[in-house]
Amino acid sequence: MAPGVRLIQKVSSTRTFARIAPHVIPVMDRTVHRLTRGKVLLSARMLPGLILTVPGARSGRLRTTPLACMPENGTEQSWILVGSNFGRTGHPAWTANLLAGPGKAVVSWRGRDIPVRATLLQGAERDAVWQRALKFWPPYATYQARVEREIRLFRLERRGDAAA
Repeated sequence: MAPGVRLIQKVSSTRTFARIAPHVIPVMDRTVHRLTRGKVLLSARMLPGLILTVPGARSGRLRTTPLACMPENGTEQSWILVGSNFGRTGHPAWTANLLAGPGKAVVSWRGRDIPVRATLLQGAERDAVWQRALKFWPPYATYQARVEREIRLFRLERRGDAAA
């Protein structure tokens, strides 16, 4: 574990962090991502991260959101996204966007744009991935304990129409 990660995990579990972080971290990530032409996400220094672009569920306008992710199986074929919303009550907007357009998403991963298909995980599959997510980033347990909703988990898989 990288130095300082435990401290960051402790801080990220607080209600103060949940109030402040959603207004600071995405703005910072979008700016650095744009300035580095997609090669750097500051928050990815702690957790792997990607930029999700998907049409808005209601507006249809493209929405771009920097997110932590769990790459699966050491490949660049699939990622898990956790809709924790920093432990706040509502589902994050990007989850509704993925539900409305699961085959219309694109991720920017390490400077490359990759078309993906999103699947909302449910049942036993969700339970298994949730256990992996808790090992990956323990604060997710605190986030879930604070909210009544079930935190949404999505698997993003590279679409067949994507260039390799």
